[in-house]
Amino acid sequence: MPVLAWSTIDTVLLDMDGTLLDLHFDNHFWLEQLPQRYAELHGISRAMAELELQPLFEQHAGSLNWYCLDFWSRELNFSVRELKLETAHLIALRPDADTFLQAIKQAGKRVILITNAHRDSLSLKLERVELAPYFERLISSHDYGYPKENPQFWSALEADIGFSPQRSLFIDDTLSILRSARDFGVAHLLAVRQPDSRKGPRDTEEFAAVEDYRALLEGL
Repeated sequence: MPVLAWSTIDTVLLDMDGTLLDLHFDNHFWLEQLPQRYAELHGISRAMAELELQPLFEQHAGSLNWYCLDFWSRELNFSVRELKLETAHLIALRPDADTFLQAIKQAGKRVILITNAHRDSLSLKLERVELAPYFERLISSHDYGYPKENPQFWSALEADIGFSPQRSLFIDDTLSILRSARDFGVAHLLAVRQPDSRKGPRDTEEFAAVEDYRALLEGL
């Protein structure tokens, strides 16, 4: 776990799914629940459903469509948001994420949520986990028309909120997004060691990783 130089950080940019929220809900939805519903609606086996969905997933991974519930509802011919409601009880905070949020807000840092989640998905989660009070802004990449993987997202964010990349901390569980932020000049970057509580720790490659949010508060 790194010791952060808090005196050099004014703005804290935080991802939502897998960073503040347990990724188990999303993994269960996309890997289990959605293929099962697709199989039922088309009268095919679960294995066949996965074979049909896989090329679609691969085609749109990392694009704004990948994160857009409207896109998937049109593509699959059923309401993806309504399907998500069926297992919304799985939406949960990662351990001590709220303690971390409260502490950095009280310390006077700008705290801004930046997520690729569609606004419908964001609102669904905010109905079940009280995150909004901790943040100055809740920004969906759909607001800008570019996912966080795209350099144009970061330009739009800078124009919108006026942050200094050199004096910002960004935490995200997706390595390609962290690399995009690094290329833009964000100075302090952290990955997440175990985004999904039901799966083991993972290799975060060149990035230091969050394992315990309380440990990040040292020196705040």
